[in-house]
Amino acid sequence: MTLTGRIPALSPLLKAPLLALAAALTLSACVDGMSGTAPGASVAQLPGPPLPKPDDALYAAQSDGQFSVPELPIDQIPEAYRRQVVEYPSDQVPGTIIIHPSQRVLYYVLGKNKAIRYGIAVGAEGFGWSGESIVSKKRHWPTWTPPKEMIERKPSLQKWENGQPGGPTNPMGARAIYLTSNGVDYGYRIHGTPEWKSIGRNASSGCFRMINQDVMDLYERVQGGEKVIVLTAKGEMPTKLSIPKPPAPKKKAEPKPEVPATDLTLTGPPPGLVGPTAPATGAEAAPAVAVPALPTAAPAVSSAASPIAADTPPTAEPVAPAAPAAPAAVEAPAVIEAPAEAPAPAATCAVPLVNGLCPQG
Repeated sequence: MTLTGRIPALSPLLKAPLLALAAALTLSACVDGMSGTAPGASVAQLPGPPLPKPDDALYAAQSDGQFSVPELPIDQIPEAYRRQVVEYPSDQVPGTIIIHPSQRVLYYVLGKNKAIRYGIAVGAEGFGWSGESIVSKKRHWPTWTPPKEMIERKPSLQKWENGQPGGPTNPMGARAIYLTSNGVDYGYRIHGTPEWKSIGRNASSGCFRMINQDVMDLYERVQGGEKVIVLTAKGEMPTKLSIPKPPAPKKKAEPKPEVPATDLTLTGPPPGLVGPTAPATGAEAAPAVAVPALPTAAPAVSSAASPIAADTPPTAEPVAPAAPAAPAAVEAPAVIEAPAEAPAPAATCAVPLVNGLCPQG
């Protein structure tokens, strides 16, 4: 009876501790085991510089005491790729980085359905990947060392096989955030670039490029260990790590065997061809063969054109260029005129001759 009567009296004392314990257990279930940040945490709890505002000079020149980055013309940066706070519903804990390759943007989750959106350049065709990673480390003005596969694709990078020192012209830009997946470094980075006009394009070998001013801003917000989610090409959450096999380097063209140059120098005329006295073709010889057709000159042509044999047909070996001498033989009748002996009877003509004849009567 006494014990039974004390239970109602003690119940109010037991009720408060039990409620506190239940509340603590409920709260612990909402906290991420690695970051210790609740999904609904206030934006103000995250480290880093002030949130960007539309009126801020986001792309003014900046110097960190080591190097400087130049001012960029903001009117040449598409608004969709400018650093800004946007509505972004997500169940990921604040500080998570979500990359949307097909939209060429990177989200830094703030919580309460907010995120900072940055424009990026993503992997070119054949270099895109998806999956989850974590931030393993980060570097100021990092050294860039092209992998062997890249050097094979671009032999001009051979000079940087031991690394290109950091600086304004370094492809890694002002800052680099290194990613690993399941403890493996696949060479993927979030980094700056001096080629700021490549933002919004598929231009890299799988890394994510940012404008130098933007990667400097993100660098200050990231502390290490944050989850990085790279969505699929369709914008879906990845179910596994999908890393494509890099394209094989192009094979160098084998040099063609050298063909010995043909010596076209003539050491002497071909058979039957002697300088300008080359034998004429049949068509060219035709006029010369027609010369004997002149009346009363046939015997003269036959004796003058002695190079042509008597039994040679008209279509045989062409007449040599000496044939032009034939016209001189044609004039032979002027020398052999029969009337030239007419003066002999002139002695018997009593009157003067008329036209070489003795007039009758």
